Amino acid sequence: MFTMVMLTLILGCITVKARFESVKNGSVNAKYYKLMQGDNIPDFVTKTTRCFNNQFEIPVIFYVACTLYISLGIESLVGIVFAWAFVVLRSVHAYIHLTYNHIIHRMSVFWAAFISVIALWVNLIIHQI
Repeated sequence: MFTMVMLTLILGCITVKARFESVKNGSVNAKYYKLMQGDNIPDFVTKTTRCFNNQFEIPVIFYVACTLYISLGIESLVGIVFAWAFVVLRSVHAYIHLTYNHIIHRMSVFWAAFISVIALWVNLIIHQI
């Protein structure tokens, strides 16, 4: 979970930097960020914002599953493997999103991460039966 939190914090810093740079270089009026509405926003600002926001969607399910493993005292190698797979795949997803952003690659990695977190939950349920 710590690694996933660090990924989120790094992406947050990248997002903030992109926003400051966009205002500094004049490509975005600072008022845009008040309501996040407007036209002609640079792609990198949009990509960093979306990438950062993505960290508060599916990863929430990951955090809940991990917290349950810890609170229920479940020690599972399968769970650890799927948790690390999820974190690695989400990192790859973020890298793709912020760099070349090929939609098929990004979507494939997204679904692999999604399947990993579902497997994490299935393993959790199996250990509770």
